[in-house]
Amino acid sequence: MKLKKGDKVKVLRGRDKGREGKIERVFPKEKKILVSGINIYKKHSRPRKEGQTGGIIDIVVPLPLSSVALVCPKCGKPTRIGFKILNEGKVRICKKCQEVI
Repeated sequence: MKLKKGDKVKVLRGRDKGREGKIERVFPKEKKILVSGINIYKKHSRPRKEGQTGGIIDIVVPLPLSSVALVCPKCGKPTRIGFKILNEGKVRICKKCQEVI
């Protein structure tokens, strides 16, 4: 996975296109990520137990990895991620400005 928890990403497709957010959780097997405040759906729930109230609940749904791009902390543009091997090991780099992320 090229994206990690805490990275700032920009949504490229879907109803939240153009919005930016921070990654809360990564699901590598499904190739999806959970971005805070983006891709929120409403779920209607019924009261299950006595005394419990039903209502409409906001749920954050994971986004496919292919529909987001990392926002480079140095240049501030959405970019692809590359790898470079340095003395300290393998590091991620911005494909636009060639800076270490």
